[in-house]
Amino acid sequence: MSDVSTVFGKPKVSLVICTLDESASIAAVVAEAGAALASLTYEIIVVDDSANDSTAAVVRGLMSQDIRIRLLKREGARGLASACIAGWDIARGDILGVMDGDGQHDASLIAGMVEKLQAEQADIAVASRFRPDTQLGLSGFRRLLSTVGVGLSRLVIGAHTTDPLAGFFLQTRSWFEQARAGMSGVGFKILVDVLASGQRAPKVVEVSTSLRARIGGVSKLDLRIMLELAAQLVEKRTGNLIPSRFIMFACVGVTGLVVHMAALALLRHIEVTPFWIAQALATATAMASNFTLNNLLTFRDLRLTGRAWWGGLARFAMACASGALIAEFIALTALQMQTSWLLAGGMGAAGAAIWNYWSSSRAAWGVPPQHRDAAAGVVVVVQPGRP
Repeated sequence: MSDVSTVFGKPKVSLVICTLDESASIAAVVAEAGAALASLTYEIIVVDDSANDSTAAVVRGLMSQDIRIRLLKREGARGLASACIAGWDIARGDILGVMDGDGQHDASLIAGMVEKLQAEQADIAVASRFRPDTQLGLSGFRRLLSTVGVGLSRLVIGAHTTDPLAGFFLQTRSWFEQARAGMSGVGFKILVDVLASGQRAPKVVEVSTSLRARIGGVSKLDLRIMLELAAQLVEKRTGNLIPSRFIMFACVGVTGLVVHMAALALLRHIEVTPFWIAQALATATAMASNFTLNNLLTFRDLRLTGRAWWGGLARFAMACASGALIAEFIALTALQMQTSWLLAGGMGAAGAAIWNYWSSSRAAWGVPPQHRDAAAGVVVVVQPGRP
């Protein structure tokens, strides 16, 4: 096996392309990116989170023709942000980039972005959809979601760029290395993580772009991603003190209270007696609802399916049951210290929420709740290209 640096020299640019069921488009995207980078030494790292092997099989075929193409096939993990970080962690270039694998990004801009990044000694170069001379390339509900998300992101993290939700950008290795420890790797909006995780505000340059028609794959932009973004912005605004996963976990907990009271009211209406039976059934219903929503939202990148779903539910219920005992202990202790019943109850609920998040994250989904290492708990297969 030949080493790429021996044949082509150390890569100047490492371009990460993240894929999820994009076997129909990845070959064209890699070919276009390679042509755009022809004047530079480069490597292309495809990070594939697809459940099947179709996309990876296409990439392996490309690798057999070009050793500058590499494949990182992740098993048991999903999420664009963590995929980007996993790719950058194994990259060898001085400039680290990312673009989508569905063909919507214009790879011909890369050389100009590299030139501008270096000429202006910037940290990040963004292909922005929101510069005055561009058209967004989105319509309808997706346009509304993107516009709202961009406005909210700029308000919270500052106007470093006109398009903080861009999925096509470059950064210097030095910026990534000093920002890496603060990156959460949660969700799909990786640029927000990159912009807000450094020890200072980054210097950002931009080029104008519009999204093109998608060659393959489907849109990942939906309300769930916008919820993840809102939680991520709170995390960054608090200096990573409040993890985005905890925020989403707490929001799901509020819905659980609503489900509990609705179930209890229904059971009392149909005269389920005694009361403790109705209360127990309502509690079980709320726990099942909370687990389902957390599996779909809070831990969507690690979501459990099939038989693993039932095991996760059982472990989640046990973790939350211990949280109820902790809430009772904290509340009673606070009352003995002459605290008002309202404050005591609030302290108990807060303590239980923190415990439930900490314990159920490990028990049900098997990862540290802050998920600081984007590859934690994930089986990865790295396959460098062959001559």
